[in-house]
Amino acid sequence: MSFTRVALYAANPSTTRGEPTKLSASKDKIVYTNGKTVFIRDIANPALGVSYSGHVQNTTVARISPTGYYCASADTLGTVRIWDIVGEDQTLKGEYKVLSGKINDLEWDGESKRIIAVGDGKEKFGHAFMFDSGSSTGEILGHSKVLNAVAIRRQRPFRAATAGDDNLIVFHQGVPFRYDKTIKTHTKFVQDVRYAPSGDHFASVGSDGKVFLYDGKVGETLGTFSEGHSGTAYALSWSPDSKAISTCSADATVKLWDIETRKATTTYTLGTGLEHQQVGNVWSSQDTIVSLSFSGCLNVFDRRSGEKKPVKVLHGPQKAVTAAAISTTASETFFVGSADGRVLSYDSTGTANPLAGQGHTNLVSGLASAPDGRVFSTGYDDRVREVEGSQFTASVFSTASQPKTLAAAKDGTILVLGVDAVEAVRNHQKVADLRPWGGGATNPTAIAATGSLVAIGFGDQKVRLYDWDGKTLQEAGLLHANGGLVSVLAFSPDGSKLAAGDSSGKVILYDVAKREMITPRWSFHTARVNTLSWTADSLHCASGALDTHIYVWSVRKPSKKITITNAVPGGVNAVLWVSDDGRLAGTGADAAVKVWQVTFHDP
Repeated sequence: MSFTRVALYAANPSTTRGEPTKLSASKDKIVYTNGKTVFIRDIANPALGVSYSGHVQNTTVARISPTGYYCASADTLGTVRIWDIVGEDQTLKGEYKVLSGKINDLEWDGESKRIIAVGDGKEKFGHAFMFDSGSSTGEILGHSKVLNAVAIRRQRPFRAATAGDDNLIVFHQGVPFRYDKTIKTHTKFVQDVRYAPSGDHFASVGSDGKVFLYDGKVGETLGTFSEGHSGTAYALSWSPDSKAISTCSADATVKLWDIETRKATTTYTLGTGLEHQQVGNVWSSQDTIVSLSFSGCLNVFDRRSGEKKPVKVLHGPQKAVTAAAISTTASETFFVGSADGRVLSYDSTGTANPLAGQGHTNLVSGLASAPDGRVFSTGYDDRVREVEGSQFTASVFSTASQPKTLAAAKDGTILVLGVDAVEAVRNHQKVADLRPWGGGATNPTAIAATGSLVAIGFGDQKVRLYDWDGKTLQEAGLLHANGGLVSVLAFSPDGSKLAAGDSSGKVILYDVAKREMITPRWSFHTARVNTLSWTADSLHCASGALDTHIYVWSVRKPSKKITITNAVPGGVNAVLWVSDDGRLAGTGADAAVKVWQVTFHDP
């Protein structure tokens, strides 16, 4: 058996209320951060994503060098990592601790040799250094509070501008960079400052909603743009030809401005309310602007379209994916639920779409596909919801306790695993409250169903089988104990085998008819097994665990396996066989969805 990764569907940027989110672009790709991961995302093709997970703390900003060879990314503890984006190895070029606190922004010079990083710190709020050695190349002085943004003129003589919470912009000459003057234009926090690609001008935006233009060589204030935003302006970006800028604001608008007239030429209004506040934007190509809503949506605008709305909206999870299920009716379509309560569907092209209707308000703990094609979800809001097509139905069931997960029986009953019982739900009504276990069994920990047979794992490390007659569970067998707490169960599609994963990292394979163990040799995980998924022919089973790895096991040759190491940084929460030709999807803590093409050689 062998495998090749064929796609990566990126997570969407993380957002924080009242703060901008830094976006950058390079050759029609946008660059941003989510959690500890940096994503490089192709706007046109959702499968062509790149992720980098070298940081041990949450990342804050990432920018690709003008040469296109390296990316510099920063995190909340003041560390900058420079890594190679040519090839798949992502070789680390350098790692430098430049500030004692969170880095809010960084910028490359035009020669891809120097970087300035700014943010929070005890002794200083910014640092200029050489990217290959980390040696200092000047001082960033003149501010008394946290810095939010930095911009460097690409051409010689180099210049730099920094902006901060002290309502000031400081203009620096370089190199080495040194203080030149303080610019007092804004009356509130300065949120962003950016240099034009031509180097002739730079511009700034702030919490006062105003936009200012400056001379790029001497830092002279040239004036303000007429009729700024009615709310905090969080970010700005220059067009590649340096003739226009785009700005975005808490007033839920994106504006395009002409540099000559300093007037708005186009205003895009995204909606009303917190979720539509625009907290980041970047000009990715001559006619394409990408703006970020607080909800995490990436809005793509095309100046040529003439429309006052996005031509495309890019969706994706913002928080860790916690559950997943494959559609039994739509080819290569699957659903994922995340820690913030969202459920999205992915189609065969890898495009993510949020479900319409009232969803969950808290972590999605389980997703299950019923034999009739319906999909059900449950979450920590103590609700079970039904998905029909691309939306939630109005029907909802309230559980008696916080649900851990759920399974679908053949007759359409949804079995919801709670703290100390299993609730049987049919047509959104409870038909039974099930506590049939005895003989020393403790609270249930995992559940799976096939036909009328139900498997439940318990805290005593054992798996019990039950017959479901539509009203009650009758015990039908006791299986050999696992080596740890049973964490996940999965029946093979033909119902002949049962895989049980536990907290010690072991997966045990059982023969359902004989009620006996087939093999205990699937034991290479080093942490809790979170997810199991079978191929349609019931011959191979994939497992994912907290140890970040995915294994693909063979039933006919139990000693054979495929190892996908570090498949999901932070832990694998879901694996799914998304097609009959061996495509395997894995997702979890980093909120991205990766797809591998697995080739089976064993007969």
